[in-house]
Amino acid sequence: MQTPLLLLLVLIILVQAGTSFPTERRGSQAKYASWDDVNVVAHGLLQLGQGLKEHVDKTKVQMRDVNAKLKAFNSTAAELGRRQQEQDRDLKARSKEVEERERLVEQLADEVKAKVEEVKAESEDIHSRMDRLEEKVEGAVRDPEVESNDSDHSRVPFIQRMLEAQNRRIDGLVEKIKQQQDKLEKQSLHLQALQSKVRYTKRIKSHRRRDEETVLKGEAEQSNAPTGLARDCHELFVQGQRASGVYTIQPQDSRPFSVLCEMTSEAGWTVIQRRHDGSQNFNQLWESYQKGFGSLIGEFWLGLENIHSLSKQGQYTLQVELSDWAGQEQSTRYQFKLDGEEKKYALHLDQDSSSGVQENTMTTGAAGLPFSTSDRDNDLSADTNCAGLLSGGWWFSSCGESNLNGKYPRRPSHQSRRQGMFWTTAKGRNSSLKTTVLKIAPATVKQ
Repeated sequence: MQTPLLLLLVLIILVQAGTSFPTERRGSQAKYASWDDVNVVAHGLLQLGQGLKEHVDKTKVQMRDVNAKLKAFNSTAAELGRRQQEQDRDLKARSKEVEERERLVEQLADEVKAKVEEVKAESEDIHSRMDRLEEKVEGAVRDPEVESNDSDHSRVPFIQRMLEAQNRRIDGLVEKIKQQQDKLEKQSLHLQALQSKVRYTKRIKSHRRRDEETVLKGEAEQSNAPTGLARDCHELFVQGQRASGVYTIQPQDSRPFSVLCEMTSEAGWTVIQRRHDGSQNFNQLWESYQKGFGSLIGEFWLGLENIHSLSKQGQYTLQVELSDWAGQEQSTRYQFKLDGEEKKYALHLDQDSSSGVQENTMTTGAAGLPFSTSDRDNDLSADTNCAGLLSGGWWFSSCGESNLNGKYPRRPSHQSRRQGMFWTTAKGRNSSLKTTVLKIAPATVKQ
């Protein structure tokens, strides 16, 4: 843009210089004046040339900078293309791996179903054989000829012994069938957990790929968009899930974690504690009770932090289900709320009478009961560490109302009454508990 203007200026100066030369001879004074004009024009031309040279030099420097930036841009674009190709290859490999896992999970599910059918067929065969044997024995005992023949009376004890032996064999087979069924149920829960993990891995990889593509395009932005995971088991129920098992959830403003969901015909319950065989040691310290421990397909404690992340989403109902060694079952419901760590995970319970009169009671008071362990004494007893005295961690008031996290009794006796699992009812303290389940669901659910 500046170069044409400079050339135009040079032409104008040259024209003016030409018109200044005389056409006829004049005096020596006029001649000297014209040479002065020529010197002025020459000096101006030199300055213009110097300006043109400086302009050209600056233009060269700018061109070099532009070329360097173009090379850097080309190398960056090539690097981005290479990284995109690598990510595509990695995504394909991961997709194949996920497909292989799904195939294995489906294969295991088919094997489990086949085993279940085989066990059912064996059980039916055993029962039919048992029925036929009982018919034969009853026919032999009631036969008049047998009763009238004294020599045949000696066969009755033999038949009875044979029947007792057969009953023992049948009892043993029934016990084995029960064990097989327990194993199959655990395998089924394990398969459900694997399927849930596979689905969760797919979603995480999809979100990760989307974020990486956004970063590569230079459009990465912080986002608080939801992950697509349910906030609790009842939300899974609302979405159409009807099978009880292990699922991955993500409460509001919390990280994802796995839970055991118990689906009923009306709601989905999130299980926060379960005990049934004493396979898990519940005599743990504060940090373990805070994070959770155990196996979701066996005995476990979900974790105070996880329970609090569920509770802070709204009002929940807590259902306490107990059974003793005599086979008697008890159930209680409360309006449930759990504070955070800053308030020592204080428990707030109000009796829920919506399902009828209930005789099981646990009171927390307006301030709530803080959670206590042997290394974090938060109970309301002034001179006793209830968790250290009774074993396990619990919401203790005066060490004597309840403790469902105590030692599991190895047999239905009262020898471990002091440190065992117990729950106080209107009829008195129950210290022979065999199973416990604590589960929660939104209070808005009609039970």
